[in-house]
Amino acid sequence: MINPLRGMKDLIFEDSQKFEYIIATASKIARNYGYSYIETPILEETALFKRSVGESSDIVGKEMYQFMDKGENDVCMRPEGTAGVVRAFISNKLDRQDANYRFYYYGSMFRYERPQKGRLRSFHQFGCESFGEGSVYEDFMLISMIKDIFDALQIDFSLNINSLGCSDCMPLYRTKLVSFLENIKDDLCEDCNRRIATNPIRVLDCKNEKCQILLQASPKLINNLCGSCDSDFTKLQTLLNEACISYEVDTNLVRGLDYYNKTAFEFISNNIGSQSAIAGGGRYDRLVEFLDGKSTPAVGFALGIERIMDLVILPESKREGLYLGGMNEESINSLLQIARKQLEVQKVTMEYKPKSLKAHLKSADKAGARTIGIIGDDELSNGTIWMKDLETKEEKTININEMLSL
Repeated sequence: MINPLRGMKDLIFEDSQKFEYIIATASKIARNYGYSYIETPILEETALFKRSVGESSDIVGKEMYQFMDKGENDVCMRPEGTAGVVRAFISNKLDRQDANYRFYYYGSMFRYERPQKGRLRSFHQFGCESFGEGSVYEDFMLISMIKDIFDALQIDFSLNINSLGCSDCMPLYRTKLVSFLENIKDDLCEDCNRRIATNPIRVLDCKNEKCQILLQASPKLINNLCGSCDSDFTKLQTLLNEACISYEVDTNLVRGLDYYNKTAFEFISNNIGSQSAIAGGGRYDRLVEFLDGKSTPAVGFALGIERIMDLVILPESKREGLYLGGMNEESINSLLQIARKQLEVQKVTMEYKPKSLKAHLKSADKAGARTIGIIGDDELSNGTIWMKDLETKEEKTININEMLSL
């Protein structure tokens, strides 16, 4: 027997129903916020992610599904969604237009990491990316959208926020941080020591418990913000307070990707084990320019669908559609005609084998049908069909022509 690869999972039955429910719920809310759907390729040039996500990140350094294709192109399966959307934004020359663009997407992502609860090697994300709006109000609206999605899905969460500063305040802070890290580097883990030279801000994101204790005394970026960044971060907190959205300032929150600046945020659940982040994002005003586009402010987020799947309770399903069955072989042709016509307006389940009325009722119940239609010997000779509403229990016999003329 051939099994799925390690860290990859089939979505069937209740999982597939939850997947569709999450996507439908999040998509509807995103459209309400003015976002339109975008689809980008699963396969992209490796250079796209090295330039955007950052070569110092774990994703690029350890986790990408990267290979040379038959045309000797260096390609990889997308490990995250933002870079591809930014590439599409530039490829379609939207960066050259003086307008705001808002996109939502969902699809498969791939990272070669240790599989664990809620974290797979082939997984799905839902995300939104907003281009052209530099106001902190847009940051707030994205956070508000995620809250609306989780409220609609009845998922409890806590929110952490931070500011990562900008090109004006980051260099001075980086110097202070490197000086601090150099003094404790002998006690830090190997990954942290590697990051001191490549991207010292990422040290703050280390999950090693010993490192986290040492980093508690590190200089804090929010105490070293320039006037503009400090004003925006204060405004964001004011907006969250006014909207009664609870949050905590996490001074070590840096996100896992190199392209973020200014606002960073994570939504946390305490019900999914050690990997508690269920959504996250922030502002990345420099990324479009990094990828050879025109400088464009941007902000976005992604939520992990597998991360929240166990937290979602599907709404109680309602009966829907029509079940058709015959009690003799001769009725099947008439039922097929009815099925083809009724499929234009509703879900239809049809049984091809003759059964007793009791057996058909049982099958209709299992299919969740609202209405059942049966043709027996009498109905066949009279050109009629017996109908029953399985909720109201109302019964009637009608002419087959009524089912064929919509």
